Formats: sequence, structure tokens, C-alpha cells
Amino acid sequence: MEIYLVGGAVRDQLLSLPIKDKDYVVVGGSVEEMFDLGFSQVGRDFPVFLHPKTQQEYALARTERKSGQGYGGFSCEANKDVTLEQDLLRRDLTINAMAKDDNGQIFDPYQGQQDLENRILRHVSDAFIEDPLRVLRVARFAARFAHLGFEIADETIELMRHISESGELDYLTPERVWQELDKALSTEHPEVFFLQLRKCGALKVLFPEIDALFGVPQPEKWHPEIDTGVHTMMVLQSAAQLTGKTTIRFAALVHDLGKAITPKEQWPKHHGHGQKGLPVIKKLCQRIKVPNEYKELSLLCSDQHQNIHNAQELRAETIIKIFDKADVWRKPQRLDDLLICCHADIRGRTGFEAAEYPQSEYLTHCYQLAKDIDVQQIISEGFRGAEIKLQLSNRRVEAINQYKQSLKQL
Repeated sequence: MEIYLVGGAVRDQLLSLPIKDKDYVVVGGSVEEMFDLGFSQVGRDFPVFLHPKTQQEYALARTERKSGQGYGGFSCEANKDVTLEQDLLRRDLTINAMAKDDNGQIFDPYQGQQDLENRILRHVSDAFIEDPLRVLRVARFAARFAHLGFEIADETIELMRHISESGELDYLTPERVWQELDKALSTEHPEVFFLQLRKCGALKVLFPEIDALFGVPQPEKWHPEIDTGVHTMMVLQSAAQLTGKTTIRFAALVHDLGKAITPKEQWPKHHGHGQKGLPVIKKLCQRIKVPNEYKELSLLCSDQHQNIHNAQELRAETIIKIFDKADVWRKPQRLDDLLICCHADIRGRTGFEAAEYPQSEYLTHCYQLAKDIDVQQIISEGFRGAEIKLQLSNRRVEAINQYKQSLKQL
């Protein structure tokens, strides 16, 4: 029985990146032997075991054969005769198909080290097309390693296009699609994920709402990049530079979905696109089961980003209404998240990549002034019931008006 470290741990070690998880493959072993060594089995479809002390995963070497549709449509065979090379052959990319033994020797039957050196993401074998999930995974790896200069091999893009056109993507579960999307959002260049999906035709299948943005023009005066899809990718990249929070990055991704449904005769203007995008965002979130935390911020950003951009021109009453709608009194972090997303929107334009966003400081100060109004003082003055809420709102408005007046006198 031989044990090898495999997959991402070997790859990341060779790239001098932090190793998050260690997975092992066991060659020449059996289920009974693993039980005898104290391992506990966790895989129902194929033998995967947890180490009795480290709880790391050990899988028996196995082969796979396509037996149905989707990424779950495989039958696996694990026995003592399966070789290391056969096990590595079923993996997605050459850079993930390397193994390392206890002595530090690297086993690389499919030239993964060469592709690491050349910064290429390349499929191991033509069996790649049997698993539609690999389209998302490879696009995610492209996003994850974009800062290192990695690109997807042309022949691998062709196989991804084949999968996209085959109808196999329809068999991916919403949960798995969201899981890959969320992981992609956490990378340094999440926009690469969507650009690669678009390149192979998968974006229009999995995320048609985003794909529809490409080719939709915007006023050149405000958007020198013109194309809404290009703008969206720039906003997403700006959001990734401003914050690591994937909730904000997702909101940045979907903030302009309403522009895709503007009638062509109204182009390049998009009046009310923030509000028109709300049902589109809801439909997308429902389809791929986006968590509520992401959905709520996205809806808020789509609905209010135009108001936020015009913050200094808004009436104090309108500012309070925005705060009420965002429920910032109970969830103050929401205001920060909303402002970061709007800042990314401003920066996501050609020539504005380093733009400042004074609206953030202005609205943050407005919020602090409004928040400092003491409701207990209002109650002590004898106000009751609905009068308390009215007085609280009026005094918050007055505090912001005084601030606006002081700014005019500067």
C-alpha cells in the first residue's frame, strides 16, 4: 500500500503558495485495510476515508466511467490494481494531476510541472468533457491564478465550448453553480471567471443575465468604455481591489442588470435601470440559490446606487429614507458595504480607475449625525406612540440639514 499527496497541495507547494488542504491517494489498498488502520469512511459513491488523527482525506486510487448526465453521472471503480497514473488521469488539469511521495519525489505523468512553468491551464485527457462542472472549475482556476499569468490552453477552451454546447451544463445543481461562483468571487481577479465563461459560451447558459449586458451601450460621456458588459467586469475588478467581502463583489456584479432590458430605442440611456434590475436580480438569486445576505445587499445597491452617486444633491429627507430602506440603524455595516459597491461602480470606467468617492465621507457623516439623535430624550419630552418615530425622523432630517448648511458656508 503506497500513499501519495495529490492535487492542489502539490500544485500550490510548487507555486510557493500557502497550502490549505491536503488530500492523499492510496494505491494498492482496500476498504478493509483502511478500516483496520482506524480510518473512517465518508464517501458513499467511492471510498474516501478520514485519517483517525489528522482527519485529512485519503481516497483509494480509482478510475471513473461516464454512466449518466451531469457531474454526478459517473461510476467509480477502486481496487488494488488501479495505478497512480490511472488515478491521476481522471483529474481535470495537468497542474492538479501530480503526486508526491513521503520522500518528496514528484510523480508527474502528464507534464503538470511544465504547464506550471509555462503558466498554462490544460486538461489532462479528452475525458475532460464528461464532467460539466469542469467548465466552472477551470474558469475559477483562471481567475485564481490570473495574477500569476496563467491562461487556459486553446484546446481546453475548445473542450469547454463543446460542453457548453452539449446541454450538459443544464444538469449542474444550483448549489454547485453557486459554490463555484462564490469561490470565484473570492479571487484577486473574479472578472476573469466570467470572461472565460463567456469565451467558451457558458456564460449565456449559466448566467444569461450577465451575458446579456455585453453589447449594450451606455452614454460615452459617463462611460468611455461604452459597453455595459465591459463596465460590469471593470466594476467587479474595482470591487475586488476595494474589499475582500464577496457579498459586496456580488452586488457589484449585478448592480446594472437592469440595463440589459432597456428597449433598444432608448439606448444609450437607461432611465430607471436600478429599479428595473430588481426582478432580474431576484430571479437570478432564486435560480442559483444565492444566500439572502448577498441578495439583500445586491437589491439595495441596484435600487440606490444612482441616489448614492448624487448624495450631495439629495434632500435630507431622501437621505433618511435611504437609511431607513437599508435598515442601517440596526445594520450599520450595510452602509459601508453599499458605499464600497458604489465606489467600485464609479471606478469601473475607463479613465476613472483611481477616482475618489467623496460621497462616502458625506453620507457616513450624515448617518453619524442622524444616529446620534437620542430617542430617550424624545420620550422624556412626553412624546408617545407614533409621535416618537415622527419626532425622531424630523430631528434626524434637521441634523442633516444643519450639516448641509454648514458645508455651503465653507
